[in-house]
Amino acid sequence: MKVSTLARWLAPWAILTLSTTLSAEVKLPNVIGSGMVLQRDLPVPIWGWADAGEKVTVSFAGQTETTKAGADGKWMVKLAKLKANAKAASLTVKGSNEIKLDNILVGEVWICSGQSNMEWSIRQSMNAQEEIAASNHPNIRLFNVPGHTTSPKPQEVGKGNWVVCSPKTSSGFSAVGYYFGRRLQKELDLPIGLIGSNWGGTRIEPWTTLAGFESVSELSKIADQVKGYQDNTRVGGGSPSAIYNSMVNPLTPFAMRGAIWYQGESNGGEYMTYYQKKHALVNGWRKAFQNKDLGFYWVQLANFRKVNVREVKDPKKQFSNPAGGDGWAKIREAQTKALDIPHTGMAVAIDLADAHNPNDIHPRNKQNVGGRLAQWALHQTYGKKDLVPTGPLYKSHKIKGNKVHLSFDHVGKGLMVGKKIKLEPTAEVKDGKLENFAIAGEDKKWVWADATIDGDTVIVSAKEVKKPVAVRYGFTMNPGNANLYNKDGIAASPFRTDDW
Repeated sequence: MKVSTLARWLAPWAILTLSTTLSAEVKLPNVIGSGMVLQRDLPVPIWGWADAGEKVTVSFAGQTETTKAGADGKWMVKLAKLKANAKAASLTVKGSNEIKLDNILVGEVWICSGQSNMEWSIRQSMNAQEEIAASNHPNIRLFNVPGHTTSPKPQEVGKGNWVVCSPKTSSGFSAVGYYFGRRLQKELDLPIGLIGSNWGGTRIEPWTTLAGFESVSELSKIADQVKGYQDNTRVGGGSPSAIYNSMVNPLTPFAMRGAIWYQGESNGGEYMTYYQKKHALVNGWRKAFQNKDLGFYWVQLANFRKVNVREVKDPKKQFSNPAGGDGWAKIREAQTKALDIPHTGMAVAIDLADAHNPNDIHPRNKQNVGGRLAQWALHQTYGKKDLVPTGPLYKSHKIKGNKVHLSFDHVGKGLMVGKKIKLEPTAEVKDGKLENFAIAGEDKKWVWADATIDGDTVIVSAKEVKKPVAVRYGFTMNPGNANLYNKDGIAASPFRTDDW
């Protein structure tokens, strides 16, 4: 037989042998890699692929777990609860080959997700150069899901890799995520792992799982749509579940403590439908990450566009409508109502947009946004009850004569008139006047109101309204002069006592 003929005869067998050898190798998802942070105090899944029936052994931190790949080649073990450890360690996976992962820490892991305000990077945000230069935090590890991708079906293989947080690696990471993680790392003194998965301009639906939609009866039509997807169904960035399938599912069920979420602008015209979708999002992610107690903290949409004020001085930038209800007023209310989901929280950002550039949908102050999200997590997830989790949230009211007395949760050290300028701490305005309160009587006609602080309550009235029935505060697209705070320096959330 000639050499060329022999080569042609052997080639298919060589390819078959090579492919068999490659398929036999144990493989891991990208999210399980060198430099990662593993979650402490929870069972930790380690998973991957191998030949059907292949024996796989995982060793880490004195534990050794063995399993066999199933008929589909998938395998998984769960490490028992790990103790926090800032000393780098190695993890090995053995099958027909051996994988050794190095520089692994054990601490707290969070996923950071949403649309552009979560995607907005450190280099795009306030004080970028100084913040990047100061980002040398070897105990913070970053994993960013690259690109913007979709799929009609849940994908198992994704992209990305872990890096140690440093001036060389941090600049492109989510600014909100980084500032959230930086505060946690400082106050908990534990390793922090941050996973970024974001896509600007996206709605909430493409981030939500099929199981999430199925968990909310009002969303059954969307669930049916997703159930109808085939492998060749054409989906895009607006298709329900399509982003989750490609950019989040490959991360599951990586053990983590919680999620932070900054999204809503693209659903800005909604009200209770967004409340329902927020339930679906949280329910679905908790199931996917196999953690029914997964913490979930979101950002209430910031002030944006023309300012609604009592006295108009610049018609190009201001208007006056005491009733409000315009723009994002109702979606902010839906975000607030969704706090009925256990172990969730909401960072109020109504005072954090740039007063000189109200048309910027991307407020550059991400430091305070991340800090306020961390405030919730530190209080609720990590039990630091000395911290008030947020600014005042409306609780109840009583009508006494021609005045309405408002009570709040999360008063903290007390109520105050405050002023927030960029990154400076909120300053108390002594003898200041509360703004952006409106009041209405039985005729449902709204007028601007006078409001005063009395201990832990706010008393609201207007001479035009003798028998008030309802109050609104900051219930507008941009209540730029809303100035009710607690003395811990966090803004009160907009609210209304009516449901008209």
